[in-house]
Amino acid sequence: MNVIFVGDIVGESGRTALKRALPKLKEKFSPDFVVVNGENIAGGNGITPRLAIELMRLGVDVITLGDHAWDQKEILPFFETEPRLLRPGNYPPGTPGCGHIVVCGNGKKIAVINVQGRTFMRPEVDNPFLYIEPVVRELRNQTMCILVDFHAEATSEKVAFGRMLDGSVSAVLGTHTHIPTADACILPGGTAYMTDVGMTGPYDSVIGRDVASVIARYKTLLPQKWHLSRQDLRACGVALEIEESSGRALQITPFQIPCGNLDAENTEM
Repeated sequence: MNVIFVGDIVGESGRTALKRALPKLKEKFSPDFVVVNGENIAGGNGITPRLAIELMRLGVDVITLGDHAWDQKEILPFFETEPRLLRPGNYPPGTPGCGHIVVCGNGKKIAVINVQGRTFMRPEVDNPFLYIEPVVRELRNQTMCILVDFHAEATSEKVAFGRMLDGSVSAVLGTHTHIPTADACILPGGTAYMTDVGMTGPYDSVIGRDVASVIARYKTLLPQKWHLSRQDLRACGVALEIEESSGRALQITPFQIPCGNLDAENTEM
């Protein structure tokens, strides 16, 4: 089984990068499933129903989110009608939506789980280390192939989470920091791991934001009007090869696809 996982899509720049890169990625890796993190797709803050549908029309099978899941209020009722849009599962009971799904395609089946970390993160959600294990046990009754998007800040928390799940899931892939790390590997038990797969968006930026406004914030400590950059677009993520019978990862291949620039003046916040 081949799977593509695309890191945090940031605003219009990220959407454009994904549109430009996805045909190349499909040609190179022939994915059975495409999973993306879309929590920053609406101008850098959250996601809307229209943008979720746009991603699915591009061929995305599952959309994961993170701490910005609730930024666009119109998304709340959409969770009830679209199970392929996941929010972190370790939010309190009664929160709209779900944190995992099993999807089928090309005669194959994969489970996707979305979880949020707690270290340096807000809001402080339920303990992800306690939440995840019974969910994995339940899903392994349906498929051995399980991908986990761990949306977290601290590298130590991510590494510990991946190590705990080694051998019980196919991949633990980190999102949230927007910076691709150099530690893609297959852990001893057969789980593919990467601390952060990076963002899909503008890299002539500070994690997507216009450089000058971010520097001004750090120098003055005063509120600044954020703009998203439109230069040096890249699509970042990983391609996975998974053995269907065991769920073991056979290969993890990070990618970073250059996607040009957006020429028009940016108006997104």
